[in-house]
Amino acid sequence: MSAFLWLAEIKRRVPMHSPRCFLSRVGPLSKPGLLPWCATKHPGWSKLFLGSAGEGNFTNVITKKFQRGQKSQRKPGYIGPLDGSWQERLADVVTPLWRLSYEEQLKVKFEAQKKILRRLESYLQKLNGVNVTTSAPRAEGLSCLLHPIIPSPVINGYRNKSTFSVNRGPDGNPKTVGYYLGTWRDRSIVCVRSNHLKNIPEKHNQVAQYYEVFLRQSPLEPCLLFHEGGYWRELIVRTNSQGHTMAIVTFHPQELRQEELGVQKEAVKKFFTTGPGAVCDLTSLYFQESTVTRCSHQQSPYQLLSGEPHLFEDLLGLKIRISPDAFFQINTAGAEVLYRTVGELSRVNSNTILLDICCGTGVIGLSLAQYASQILGIELVEQAVEDARWTAAFNGITNCEFHTGRAEKILPQLLKSKEDGQVIVAVVNPARAGLHYQVVRAIRNCRAIHTLIFVSCKPHGEATRNIIELCCPPDSAKKLLGEPFVLRKAVPVDLFPHTLHCELVLLFTR
Repeated sequence: MSAFLWLAEIKRRVPMHSPRCFLSRVGPLSKPGLLPWCATKHPGWSKLFLGSAGEGNFTNVITKKFQRGQKSQRKPGYIGPLDGSWQERLADVVTPLWRLSYEEQLKVKFEAQKKILRRLESYLQKLNGVNVTTSAPRAEGLSCLLHPIIPSPVINGYRNKSTFSVNRGPDGNPKTVGYYLGTWRDRSIVCVRSNHLKNIPEKHNQVAQYYEVFLRQSPLEPCLLFHEGGYWRELIVRTNSQGHTMAIVTFHPQELRQEELGVQKEAVKKFFTTGPGAVCDLTSLYFQESTVTRCSHQQSPYQLLSGEPHLFEDLLGLKIRISPDAFFQINTAGAEVLYRTVGELSRVNSNTILLDICCGTGVIGLSLAQYASQILGIELVEQAVEDARWTAAFNGITNCEFHTGRAEKILPQLLKSKEDGQVIVAVVNPARAGLHYQVVRAIRNCRAIHTLIFVSCKPHGEATRNIIELCCPPDSAKKLLGEPFVLRKAVPVDLFPHTLHCELVLLFTR
């Protein structure tokens, strides 16, 4: 079956609007604890769903189904009849393209990006007076220039960060570490080990498996649902290209006293430094007390139990510092390709200010600092900004300025101070929620910004709204007064082999 027929069959069976909408029929193991588990029949795609198999935790979704203090109707032990390999079904959900050759995967992704761009151009053309581009329609049925997809230099085991959840496994053991499968109908969640996922490195799986060993010997129960109590929660593993490993253990303190918390911290530290988990050879071990699904360092500080406080990465000729809470592209080799692409499109020079919005650890700006007159970075996460400043100082870069806080608060005032005739190139790489409307307005209304590069791994989501507001005719009601941007070029860069995701780099000028 060709890649396109294969994808069409998936689309026929599965709603593709969200990878977290798959449902799965789940069943017991023929022999509890054995991996891999044998399949008797491939699961129905229309029944599959993904909880937190990429990033995040599904617990918050489940807790919304029950009011605090209520108990779930059923706590499954063994679940249903076995109708497929657990790990293969997990792979089909988390990495739905894993059965295809990488060449076929790229064809699927290129067609998907082309479809997204056609839809985007259609939106723009429906707005009165919008110029999608000043040139005639190009190849691929698009007005903008679409570059061939740039492949990832690494295809397997490329993730430098993985988030593992804790919940009941297919054998009913609540102290299972892995990624989620489950059914809404039964209100059940099944946690499946990730050994079969091609995008997860062996080191990440090793740390997850030893965390599971630790949990099963701990007298404390895991925190499956916040309102039901329990303590041990998810595990985050980060690695760099030199093989150094950071592990972050998340723990719900419930009503434990400080001395009791100290006992648990010492237990996990001892396990991973001198106990069985020492084989993982962790560079850093962190502990975070968290009473909510997602907890930042500002909300609850990461507590270093042992090892070094940071990881370091060599990228684009720079030594980069990475804190536990800092954003860093999950494919290091792919990130280098992505950032080079951004640099080529930006065409910064000695008369240019590069404005990097949602800059993370500042790598894009820092890598282009030698060509620009000044780098201005804005980032919400304080630890990431501290990393960016350290990286600048260590690498002898002096023309960089990094600001901590919400871009919608910082950017308008920052741009006002730079309206002195200098040319500004803006780069935005927002989270999937997109840019705040005040950020869009500030970019649109700044006459010094002639070039904008928009990087998105989900251009069909909130990014579409951002792009429409950047490209629509002037609208005084929305305070969009500046000249509209025009989409000139699109470059897909694959950072996520085996998945349906892809980074899309969009070049706008005016």
